[in-house]
Amino acid sequence: MHMNTPHYNEVAADGGVPIKLWTRGVPVEAAAMQQLANAARLPVVFHHVAAMPDVHLGIGATVGSVIPTFKAIIPAAVGVDIGCGMMACKTTLRAEDLPDNLGPLRAAIEKAVPHGRNPQRHGRDHGAWETPPDEVDAAWAGLVDEFDAICADQPSLTRTNHHKHLGTLGTGNHFIEVCLDEAGAVWFMLHSGSRGVGNAIGTRFIALAREEAMRNDVHLPDRDLAYFEEGSQYFGDYVRAVGWAQKFARANREVMMQRVVRAVRQVIARPFETHLEAVNCHHNYVQRETHFGEDVFVTRKGAVSAKKGELGIIPGSMGARSYIVRGKGNPESFESCSHGAGRVMSRTQAKKRYTVADQIAATEGVECRKDADVVDEIPMAYKDIDAVMAAQADLVEVVYTLKQVVCVKG
Repeated sequence: MHMNTPHYNEVAADGGVPIKLWTRGVPVEAAAMQQLANAARLPVVFHHVAAMPDVHLGIGATVGSVIPTFKAIIPAAVGVDIGCGMMACKTTLRAEDLPDNLGPLRAAIEKAVPHGRNPQRHGRDHGAWETPPDEVDAAWAGLVDEFDAICADQPSLTRTNHHKHLGTLGTGNHFIEVCLDEAGAVWFMLHSGSRGVGNAIGTRFIALAREEAMRNDVHLPDRDLAYFEEGSQYFGDYVRAVGWAQKFARANREVMMQRVVRAVRQVIARPFETHLEAVNCHHNYVQRETHFGEDVFVTRKGAVSAKKGELGIIPGSMGARSYIVRGKGNPESFESCSHGAGRVMSRTQAKKRYTVADQIAATEGVECRKDADVVDEIPMAYKDIDAVMAAQADLVEVVYTLKQVVCVKG
């Protein structure tokens, strides 16, 4: 492979580090470029900012960006769905083992995993456990001590949904899918994060970072880019809380996967094995890594780690293809790749432009919800996944291509 012609475009940010964009052949809105430039101008940002092909405007920082920081972390760049990510596992089931009518399979999964939510005033939250099952209790037992220690410093977190949200899906673009790969093997795949408790941790520390920046009169290109520097009052607390929320998110996906497998076994009599290959990766998170010889914090907001040989998951939209990929360990992207196709229009725009009939046509052949509440997830609201994959051919190689046949949305 000729590494001398880069696959990315490089843009200078006035008074900041460069921005490298893997966006050839895919659209990038001007507002996202402005947001990337704002991040590149922060004094704590290291070397360059990398933008993935699914890049689009986000809250706080651009979705589809990789931001390395030196001795500092930007809580709003990590965002509020800390540890949001994907899990996929391959099974020994084949396409022909699936029933002709997939409705009961979808219903069994919907029953096994709480999803969605109803407004507080309307009785019990359907998106939470009333009485958590044993596997949720077992996973929570491994998280509770560290959580109690975090709550000692931030008591408001005790009142959040934590134990009762473990093993639950949530809303928005979170989903559970049954997919087929190109060889006809059945896979289960799901997308979720750290639920109520992660949202509360993110929100709390974003506010604290803003307050600290105002108190210290720090000049910021965007107040959402307020950061904690190593040694500051809340830096250690945030590092610990964000690390815990990422563990919670990983455990959340594992518990849901166990329950999905059990639900499928109730519908399909044929015995099958799972986890022949399993991937569990975050795409909204921060961790310490070494890049270009420096120990830095890397924030991936809507980006997946793609170290050499590492497996990752890049889902398309409802009705499109998804990919299990293997990283190429490209140092220029801080060993990262995109986390999906990336939106081309906001949820509000999608609901104005498309109808339920459009949604039904676009998701033909997929057993999923097709009502007015999910029109904002219509495939046309997203970039073309093929163009996104082509733009990052130097970051990952495709190992499996998956097509969904059942999709459960929150």
